[in-house]
Amino acid sequence: MELNNLQPAEGSVKSNGKRVGRGEGSGKGGTATRGHKGAKSRSGYSKKIGFEGGQMPLQRRVPKFGFKNINRVEYQGVNLDVLQQMVDDGKIKDTVDMTSYIENRLATKNELVKILGRGELKAKLKVSAHKFTKSAQEAIEKAGGEVITL
Repeated sequence: MELNNLQPAEGSVKSNGKRVGRGEGSGKGGTATRGHKGAKSRSGYSKKIGFEGGQMPLQRRVPKFGFKNINRVEYQGVNLDVLQQMVDDGKIKDTVDMTSYIENRLATKNELVKILGRGELKAKLKVSAHKFTKSAQEAIEKAGGEVITL
């Protein structure tokens, strides 16, 4: 190996072999292979996502419908069978309130809780929540429990 035949390792140097914008004599001076005028010829050009060459983009062509109610109130649902399971596991005794929901990860402290009527409840519970379905309220009272709306 001599100084005149030194080469970088295979694959270590990426070069496309095209030296653009280095004078007219190179054949790639002037516009530097970018063509004449237009956004793509200018420095700092980057195409916006969804850009279709000036044609109305699909996102704007497609009709929109419906609306989002900004006053919608979201509740975290807790079913009766979940409450019964918690009683069976010994996680709750006779009262179920927000601290019980938070400790058992059924809701977070900022969520509103709604008791839903799936499953059956055998235990006599004093249940506190923000809302109850009719079936859930009847089932709790039928089991001898008490319903408290927060």
